[in-house]
Amino acid sequence: MLVNMNEVLRPAKKGHYAVGLFNAVNLELARGIISAAEATRSPVIMGTAEILLPYGPLDEVSYYLIPMAKKANVPVVVHLDHGLTYDTCVKALKLGFSSVMYDCSTDTYEENVRKVKEMADLAHSYGATIEGELGHVGDNEGSAEGSNHLDDPSKYFTDPSLAKDFVDKTGVDALAIAVGNAHGAYKLPPKLDFERIRTIAKRVDIPLVLHGGSGLTDNDFRQAIQDGISKVNIFTDINVAAVEAEFKKFSSMDKGLIDLIPAAVEAVKQATMNKMKLFSSDGKADTGKNTMFSEDNIDTLTKLVAQEIAKYMKN
Repeated sequence: MLVNMNEVLRPAKKGHYAVGLFNAVNLELARGIISAAEATRSPVIMGTAEILLPYGPLDEVSYYLIPMAKKANVPVVVHLDHGLTYDTCVKALKLGFSSVMYDCSTDTYEENVRKVKEMADLAHSYGATIEGELGHVGDNEGSAEGSNHLDDPSKYFTDPSLAKDFVDKTGVDALAIAVGNAHGAYKLPPKLDFERIRTIAKRVDIPLVLHGGSGLTDNDFRQAIQDGISKVNIFTDINVAAVEAEFKKFSSMDKGLIDLIPAAVEAVKQATMNKMKLFSSDGKADTGKNTMFSEDNIDTLTKLVAQEIAKYMKN
């Protein structure tokens, strides 16, 4: 069933587990992710990122992501990750994505707040949720998610003293934080600032997001989730798992694409299931909620309509 992030992340925050976001730039990835979620009875966030659109255009990706989410027997969020432009985020909302991330983290704090607040209002009018980023998560070399390498990532760590102000002013539903994490495969073991995670979690009342999850140790994940992370982004792990499975299957030139597809789907399923169990989201699927028309979303839409009526009456 298609839901927005509030419907899976609020229970995760309350229950001290995390829900994974797994990017699906093609049908094989999407099939593996959905199959894993249904097999483990786990809620899941599935989507793509703006930097990945050359590999799967947004409208084409929407043709399979949204119908698959609606058909699934577990809650599935269809999310645009790292939307870098206003137009891309708006397009995702119009296509039916139930959640967007508007990444303005490289802007000044004031611009980040202004732009994300504008997008939050729009996303909520669609019944969708929005994720913002405070601080900036960089990229490891060769990352598919981007190429913004940072000489000293600690310079861009999230400032806990600004977190509550950012959340209050923007109205975001989830907050991505920079605490020593990075996109892509790590060449050296990352050192997460767990104390920073704990401090931010105490200061804001919305779910926190950890980007750059592929390559962290199991203990890193467990500690980060215990300290306040409710959403973990994964792509490199499942992307590599699919290719490794195809290489093993492609043993001779008489193999065709249809011989490789099942292997890729199964590899993605197994890699995704492993993460779901690690994040303790397995068995947490709540099939009793009514997709995009939950009580939270109806309340939000009602407030927005009332605000617009009030503006009209003043004029």
